[in-house]
Amino acid sequence: MTVIALLSVAPVVEDSMSGEVAKAVAALDDFDVSYETNPMGTVIEADDVDTLLDAVGAAHKAVDGDRVSTFLKIDDKRGSTQTAQDKVDAVEGHLGREAKKEREE
Repeated sequence: MTVIALLSVAPVVEDSMSGEVAKAVAALDDFDVSYETNPMGTVIEADDVDTLLDAVGAAHKAVDGDRVSTFLKIDDKRGSTQTAQDKVDAVEGHLGREAKKEREE
């Protein structure tokens, strides 16, 4: 089984959040998960939901602030071992190309 999640943790502040977001991402290193950060969040993969939730809890607690906002979306497909990359590959297979496009300037 593979559990895939989209996680976004950030302090509620007016200034840059990147330093605090980096603390949340670094906290994931203490767990048996793989992850990739993108501009809108971090995609995490774990073998089970308990490991995933422990990692997410640590990421949330790593952020300093009077108020911390965490968004978590979990895909717990219990009868499958599909990875995040497998999901992207399936979409790209239907597109017949990479699922990415750069804006023209």
